[in-house]
Amino acid sequence: MFNSLITFIDKSHPVTLLVLLVLSAYLIAIIWIFLYRFFALNKWIALEKKALEALFRGAEHVPDYGYLSHFLRSKPRGSKALFDMASYAATKDATKGLSFLSIVASTTPFIGLFGTVVSILGTFAHIGQATGGMMNVIATGVSDALVATASGIFVAIFAYTFHQILKRSAFELSGLIRMQSDALLSKES
Repeated sequence: MFNSLITFIDKSHPVTLLVLLVLSAYLIAIIWIFLYRFFALNKWIALEKKALEALFRGAEHVPDYGYLSHFLRSKPRGSKALFDMASYAATKDATKGLSFLSIVASTTPFIGLFGTVVSILGTFAHIGQATGGMMNVIATGVSDALVATASGIFVAIFAYTFHQILKRSAFELSGLIRMQSDALLSKES
């Protein structure tokens, strides 16, 4: 296994290795963003569910741990405009990191393809220098080159999946805050 990796590194084009290094950094970044945002959003959602339940049980105000309580401190009597602003602010906070995941999901296949094309070009250059066993040179070069494309697609799949999971959590959070706003507005009517 280790010898195969060393052989791959020795035979691969430097651009392909650079592409694999960039894709590895992207993979680490998207995993970190996902884990950090996933746990933060789940904790926030749990607090907002508790705040909504308190309102449904008859509480007159949002508990201090609820997101809307920060907006109601400046103006104890809420208005539709204030709650809309709070909802937009919560959505903005909840969707942090989604743009990066979206960019990674859409660009990594092209980054991998770039590494593949450059590596295949290098393979064709080696074909001109090879005297015998041309199919062996082609097969080895193309198979090594396709590792970059496969890696790009691999990273894109995870980035897109993480993006969708976090987007759904942000949508759920936004809905909870909207329900709290509606509950407070209905009590004031």
